[in-house]
Amino acid sequence: MARKKNKILRWKALLVISVLLLLGAAALYGYNKWKEYRVSFVRYNAFGIEIPVNYEIHGIDVSHHQDVIDWSEVKRMDIENMQLDFAFIKATEGISNVDKLFKRNWYKAREEGMTRGAYHFFIATKSGKRQADNFIAHVTLEPGDMPPVLDVEQLYGARPKDLKLRVKEWLQIIEDYYKVKPIIYTNVDFYEQYLGQEFDNYPLWVAHYLQPHKPRIKRPWMFWQHSETGRVNGIVNKVDFNVFSGDSLAFRKLLLD
Repeated sequence: MARKKNKILRWKALLVISVLLLLGAAALYGYNKWKEYRVSFVRYNAFGIEIPVNYEIHGIDVSHHQDVIDWSEVKRMDIENMQLDFAFIKATEGISNVDKLFKRNWYKAREEGMTRGAYHFFIATKSGKRQADNFIAHVTLEPGDMPPVLDVEQLYGARPKDLKLRVKEWLQIIEDYYKVKPIIYTNVDFYEQYLGQEFDNYPLWVAHYLQPHKPRIKRPWMFWQHSETGRVNGIVNKVDFNVFSGDSLAFRKLLLD
């Protein structure tokens, strides 16, 4: 009887030890995840958001919604060695619209030494060619600029197959004209649902907020828009924040010659 009792006690002890080990492993995993998150993101009160500091190159994107921007203030903003290196600027929309502050933003950003890029907001129900013509008519790229960007994030009632055809038309015309492969901007869900593998050979600028380390998308990405609620000196309204996936050398290689 004593031998049987001891055997039961040993099994109970093993069970308790196993449970404690599992709890310890879970606690260690949780701690490492928390530590990894805290290392990756640091809150900068002046910017009003947490910023993924594991990336070297940071920037913003703007349009007339940010109102008149004091680009000298944007360029000078330096919070604990965190600075903004680039700005994507809205140029055109659809077949005829031009952002009312594009010319000013395009000139002033360059004047203050910000690396700049221009983007077109795509209307899926309109001709890809006419939208490309609209962009070309208003955007002159110079050495040191980023490649042109197609912002496509809504169907507007268009059939997905028509969207793809029009997007491909825009991308091809722009690539032929500027001699550089354009960047696609969209969010994770839209890309996976309506674009997908047919566009995997284009550089991707992806929007995905509140993610701890990187956007949850399978394919490689070049830029990540991680917040839409940042604040920057010289800009009255909230602004989108972005990071570049590579280092400063890779960033320089991206720019136009």
